[in-house]
Amino acid sequence: MIARRLLRSNNAPAQATSLLKHVTGTASLQGNADSLLDGTVRHFGSAPSAQPEENGFKGHGMLAPFTAGWQSNDLHPLIIERSEGSYVYDINGNKYLDSLAGLWCTALGGSEPRLVKAATEQLNKLPFYHSFWNRTTKPSLDLAQEILSMFTAREMGKVFFTNSGSEANDSQVKLVWYYNNALGRPNKKKFIARSKAYHGSTLISASLTGLPALHQKFDLPAPFVLHTDCPHYWRYHLPGETEEDFATRLATNLENLILKEGPETIAAFIAEPVMGAGGVIPPPKTYFDKVQAIVKKYDILFIADEVITAFGRLGTMFGCDYYNIKPDLVSLAKALSNAYVPIGATLVSPEISDVIHSQSNKLGSFAHGFTYSGHPVACAVAIEALKLYRERDIPGHVKQIAPKFQDGIRALADSPIIGEIRGLGMIMGTEFTNNKSPTDLFPAEWGVGAIFGEECQKRGMLVRVAGDAIMMSPTLIMTPGEVDELVRIYGEALKATEERVAALQSKKN
Repeated sequence: MIARRLLRSNNAPAQATSLLKHVTGTASLQGNADSLLDGTVRHFGSAPSAQPEENGFKGHGMLAPFTAGWQSNDLHPLIIERSEGSYVYDINGNKYLDSLAGLWCTALGGSEPRLVKAATEQLNKLPFYHSFWNRTTKPSLDLAQEILSMFTAREMGKVFFTNSGSEANDSQVKLVWYYNNALGRPNKKKFIARSKAYHGSTLISASLTGLPALHQKFDLPAPFVLHTDCPHYWRYHLPGETEEDFATRLATNLENLILKEGPETIAAFIAEPVMGAGGVIPPPKTYFDKVQAIVKKYDILFIADEVITAFGRLGTMFGCDYYNIKPDLVSLAKALSNAYVPIGATLVSPEISDVIHSQSNKLGSFAHGFTYSGHPVACAVAIEALKLYRERDIPGHVKQIAPKFQDGIRALADSPIIGEIRGLGMIMGTEFTNNKSPTDLFPAEWGVGAIFGEECQKRGMLVRVAGDAIMMSPTLIMTPGEVDELVRIYGEALKATEERVAALQSKKN
């Protein structure tokens, strides 16, 4: 096991114990702070990818994101050198099917020549200029218009460019505060997010995030952020409660929270159409219909975090299209440029943008922005990416290929170590539990999710390991043959994991 390999290092005993106790102790699945004692931290830790000794990069100089210090110091990192379509290759020439498309983002694959060409041509023409003081570039103007025309769930007025999804959600808070202050509503400042949500890792976006690991020792969340129920039916429904009843209960709880805090203090509600990093959690039936009715009733803005679900992931161009969400604001990033160049975007409705313009006229300027807002190279790549999503009908391709992906994995759901398989389109999560129960968890020190991830990697596939859950969100250009390969490796890794879990159970007994 991973722990045995760690025992070879000088500081191994404490580190191995930490791994066995928390499965790597990084991010967390559970959203309620009071659930930490029932396995929260363990439930969404990220397993390290240990590499052969000859790599020579152990103890590197980078403070690595979402990585424990002992992992950087005592394990060689998996170093990816190049990408090709749905595959990546490490520096030793090993080929892996990348089942998470990087970090939910390389929807068009890792080697799209048209995107490389768009970046190169823009670099040769105008590698940088800003968008401050009524100066800007043609790519930023063109991209804004393309996004506004592509998003049809409801009319949007303006696009504000950022460098990431975290910055997009961070900016949402500032924009909403600016808007409410302009309307003479200075007390309407609180935000409601959801347990297990992921909205980023900056101070504000991490506060919106409903994963305790992003709050611990950072003095977060900020006091203006509230969290309501996670809409995970399998884990949280009451005995005999249907999905619709569960959705009704959660909507009622949301309304009660609003009334408790005072509707005049609640500015916005933010939600991912499908929760991503929180465990791939689709909402229960009727959930968004009921939630939208509640926030509209109390004049609360709805922010759709489409950072993962946009551009075809669910088989529709946007997640809002799939769930009939009519948001006031939208956050985009990741697949916006196919992740080749950092870029994010905040979409605001005409009603909000009109108020922002009016207020900025009174104050002299709209004093928010980044050096790289609307970076011409990022915008040029994003423009080409949007063309490809349309030209190749990526949502249509997802509708064709997703049944093979979903059905192929779900056919393995009878495994004695699988509690639930969930997802839709080209996004899927698997949670490992004992006896099919959301409460009968395997001992944390077994690291069942890490075992599965290790077995996948040995067979040439990378998955997102998160405690005793794994997630997959592959490229949207996968061929039927690549989906077959993914399902095959998943099945082989599952069988090997079952055998290792059975051995652990026999020792326990």
